[in-house]
Amino acid sequence: MSRRIKRTDPKPRSRDERKEARPFKARSAKAAGPRPGGKPGTKPPRFASDRVERRAPKAEPEKAAPAKPVEALLPAKVQTVKVTADENNMRVDRFLEAHFPGLSFSHIQRVVRKGELRVDGKRVDSKDRLEEGQSVRIPPLKLDTPKAPNPQSEAAQKTLAALKEMTIYEDDDVLVLNKPAGLAVQGGSGMTRHIDQMLEVMRDSKGQKPRLVHRIDRETSGCLLVAKTRFAASHLTGAFRSRSARKTYWALVPGLPKPKQGRISTFLAKEESEDDTIMRIAQHGDEGASHAVTYYAVVETAGNKLTWVSLKPVTGRTHQLRAHMEHIGHPIVGDPKYFNIENWQLPGGLQNRLHLLARRIVIPHPRGGFIDATAPLPQHMQQSWNLLGLDATRFDPIENAPEE
Repeated sequence: MSRRIKRTDPKPRSRDERKEARPFKARSAKAAGPRPGGKPGTKPPRFASDRVERRAPKAEPEKAAPAKPVEALLPAKVQTVKVTADENNMRVDRFLEAHFPGLSFSHIQRVVRKGELRVDGKRVDSKDRLEEGQSVRIPPLKLDTPKAPNPQSEAAQKTLAALKEMTIYEDDDVLVLNKPAGLAVQGGSGMTRHIDQMLEVMRDSKGQKPRLVHRIDRETSGCLLVAKTRFAASHLTGAFRSRSARKTYWALVPGLPKPKQGRISTFLAKEESEDDTIMRIAQHGDEGASHAVTYYAVVETAGNKLTWVSLKPVTGRTHQLRAHMEHIGHPIVGDPKYFNIENWQLPGGLQNRLHLLARRIVIPHPRGGFIDATAPLPQHMQQSWNLLGLDATRFDPIENAPEE
């Protein structure tokens, strides 16, 4: 795209924000260079069809041997553990999971939040990373320690079957699930069924279960990356930190975004109330504010009333895409938190559910090559695409967006 494009923020406040609506141009095959999984000089792949590049044939998940009773592994009194070289740069919550298999997510969050767990005598956050040689004070762990389910039970077999049904890629190290909308990734208040809990049935003979590498919102469907080994978890989380992972999302929004391709750059901060938590647009320097960058591209329109957009998040902030689309005046259809257009009527036949799909993920494989997984449209979005006459096989122009 050669024409100049107006900025989405008329009064930028920082160098990053001055780039907010900077358009991106289509790169030539020569200039673009080789893409993950492709040959030099080839055009970007048309990935609208549902497919995945596999490094190895999809294997049936093996039945896990019963794990040792969790209670026997939990400390009954305060203990101090040194961080080893193998655990260097490991997150605090992952450290606890590794040392005490089966310890619930809610229990881990509670002992960290209350400051009962200390690193070198200081309070930490569950997402903080440890360094070799540090001393971790671990309090008695007695609550919320459910026994690992018997993999031979009927309930466990149903859970394994459900995970198999979601699987779009699997090898010895990695699992990519097509998470359905409405199923949470991790537990919360009153949450009894979520992906993290379901993965309990895949514990191996050593009591280790697959680890979540990233997260997507409960009402968002699509690609969710899971590491089956500690080795894979370390490499995949490193790829996310270095921004080597490329994620693409599809969404349906009201109106027609202008320009049709652009860059959104803002600061986001969490705003909590008694009933809800949302991300608000913040100023640089505000407490808790983090820089967030998203590229967007219009793929196809339906009479200028609704538009199919493709989104490429460069950063991974909470609710980033939802908050950014609301910020430019085109909130995602069916979003209960950020859709606030007055007197807007949902076209007949469309379901009032979040129209956001984690469409594709491309990330270096821990043992070489790339994982390239694509999720199909969920049922409610496929229904909308059919009613609006949108062609899901169209080329996605977000392929040409920059990487940063």
